[in-house]
Amino acid sequence: MSRYTPKQIEKYQRQKYISFLEKISKNLFRLLRDENTTAIQFSSTFDTLMQKLGELESIRLDSEYLQETKSYVDRLYLQTKEITDKEFEDIRAAEMSNLNRLQKLKKRTSYKKDKHRHGERDQDWG
Repeated sequence: MSRYTPKQIEKYQRQKYISFLEKISKNLFRLLRDENTTAIQFSSTFDTLMQKLGELESIRLDSEYLQETKSYVDRLYLQTKEITDKEFEDIRAAEMSNLNRLQKLKKRTSYKKDKHRHGERDQDWG
């Protein structure tokens, strides 16, 4: 007899997949930001992370941020599979700006909606 319901198991797998996807993007940011990172180090770390992601059960991603992150990681993995140091230096700045764009997309949802933003100012205090 299972201790957990299928819904609980699905929620756990979803959380694990999402947190690992965010871990990949944070590691990519750290690798690209570090000037001492070589193409070989980048490729080997990225390969390891993608293998671990492949071992996790794939889930449906609802949020725009998660969908964009998943497509970005997949695209970058295919683009940098066989890369030289020269090519790595060429794409470093472009990929840093793409990762920054993803972070902006993530943080966009943490702001209040416009209809709630000026609530205190519009109240009648009598």
